[in-house]
Amino acid sequence: MSEIDILIKGFIVTFSLIVAIGAQNAYVLKLGLLRQHVLKAVLFCTFSDFILISAGVLGLGFFIQGKQIFINSIAIFGIVFLCFYAFKSFKSAFKNESLQIDDNVKTNPIREVLTMLFVFTYLNPHTYLDTVLLIGGIGANIESSMKLYFLLGAVSASAIWFSTLGFGARVLIPLFKKPITWKILDITIGIFMLFIAFSLIDLIK
Repeated sequence: MSEIDILIKGFIVTFSLIVAIGAQNAYVLKLGLLRQHVLKAVLFCTFSDFILISAGVLGLGFFIQGKQIFINSIAIFGIVFLCFYAFKSFKSAFKNESLQIDDNVKTNPIREVLTMLFVFTYLNPHTYLDTVLLIGGIGANIESSMKLYFLLGAVSASAIWFSTLGFGARVLIPLFKKPITWKILDITIGIFMLFIAFSLIDLIK
């Protein structure tokens, strides 16, 4: 396969896996709607994907795959955190102050935003499953001289997706001016967080 073929493969494999709505994607979408720290969030998520996918391509996936205690610890923490965040989402659905998108909305501190992104990214077992084991595992089987092109394709897919999610959310702002739309989003996020938390139970052995 040529360098372009490998690059496209990395792009398609990564894009097909990260597009699925998860805790991280839902949070970036919400930041985009609120117009809060969007660029920093996009850069954080893209760089994190680069680090994790690179680790998988270089062989870390095989190490994590055999460490059940490590997986159990992340899964348990993830379940607790996701349930807590689900509760916060349900609670915010009934707060009028969370149903506004304008310049008067209180901007969350960047430290709080990055902390949330860190938890959604690095303390979510599904993140490692997608980036390190699945994407990284595919890249690990590629010839060494071609791995750089695979990584380039993978990171390009990540950058395009998170940029579209974060900055493209502004197109939906008129829709989210309506309180009922915010309520639906918060409730949907809460339900999805509970669903993800429930799915993590299967990882515990």
